[in-house]
Amino acid sequence: MHALIVVAHHDPHSLTHGLAAKITEGITLAHDTDTFEIADLAAEGFDPRFGFADHAVHHREALPPADVLAEQARIDRADALVLVYPIYWWSMPALLKGWIDRVFSNGWAFDFSLDKPFVKKLQRLKVHLVAVGGADADSFRRHGYDEAMTVQIDHGIFDYCGARVISSQRLLESETLDPAAHLEAAQALGQRLFARSGETAREQADAECA
Repeated sequence: MHALIVVAHHDPHSLTHGLAAKITEGITLAHDTDTFEIADLAAEGFDPRFGFADHAVHHREALPPADVLAEQARIDRADALVLVYPIYWWSMPALLKGWIDRVFSNGWAFDFSLDKPFVKKLQRLKVHLVAVGGADADSFRRHGYDEAMTVQIDHGIFDYCGARVISSQRLLESETLDPAAHLEAAQALGQRLFARSGETAREQADAECA
């Protein structure tokens, strides 16, 4: 099994990057045959701007640019897509949103045209969301940010393409709490990433070795 872990943070020493590292650690601990790839969007210089070339792709007038094809190939290789990102203004950073805008294109993530039925093309893909926020859980509930983010991201993006959001975690109070609990949660996610339904990752590994 193979995971693509997409990280959207400019600082390699950030908690966001630390969480991604713990997820990979958990994958390795659970089963040494599982693999992963890190897509560090900031370090790799991915251009999130949706431009004329992307507009042409949407209208089926051109093939996707090379950088978009490379990202689509990464996702095609993956059994699980894990997005790790800070919450900016109750949503994801522009870098990650632009990655989705450009990469999840018409003809690859979905098929839309005026004369044919709509087709969701990413039904095989399993998605895990790990969002890091500075506010507390009460703020998210009280203002409806929890529901808004779920509607916008889980349903509005991934369900639109047919992908299944298997888990969605918001690791909150990131600027005031000891990060140890968040790092532990990220490692636990890595360990159970490829576990079968009803099993922990360790139980799955033990069963396969028996």
